[in-house]
Amino acid sequence: MATTADFKNGLCLEYNNDLYAIVEFQHVKPGKGGAFVRTKLKSMTTGKVVENTFNAGVKVKTARIERRKHQFLYKDDLGYHFMDSATFEQISLQESLLTSADLLKDGQEVDILFHAETETPINCELPAFVELTVTYTEPGLKGDTATNASKPATLESGATINVPLFINEGELIKVDTRDRSYNERVKN
Repeated sequence: MATTADFKNGLCLEYNNDLYAIVEFQHVKPGKGGAFVRTKLKSMTTGKVVENTFNAGVKVKTARIERRKHQFLYKDDLGYHFMDSATFEQISLQESLLTSADLLKDGQEVDILFHAETETPINCELPAFVELTVTYTEPGLKGDTATNASKPATLESGATINVPLFINEGELIKVDTRDRSYNERVKN
């Protein structure tokens, strides 16, 4: 148990039958009335951000979340299969626990968040950037560079994102997994 005085960014709470991490908080002491704490809470299961106000001194239940490195092995009918990098144990996750699952490639390192008390997986986070090869894209037309024009490209993982016109098939690019956008071309 913790009180509002223990709030800090990243603290995980059990609130409304879900796990939330504090993204932002602010202690407010108005001239009239009692103090309170405004918070922005991010759901660890859905990623949704909600705002909530707690009265000062209210007790909240904290949750311990562990982040463990895993390696992506393969996908089949049962879900996505990962191997713990430290213990070599395998775990299977449903697609609903992954964000941008189509950007995963074999051997990719990911962080899986576990609820420490129940040992249940909560979420799977890809690294901020992944390097993928373009397997198919239309050729760019010469002279179409007056604006920030883009074209769709299919990547080795099966994902389709928009890339600049100068990107060709076979090139290695860096993709931002948070917003699924092209970042840069990777130099060999």
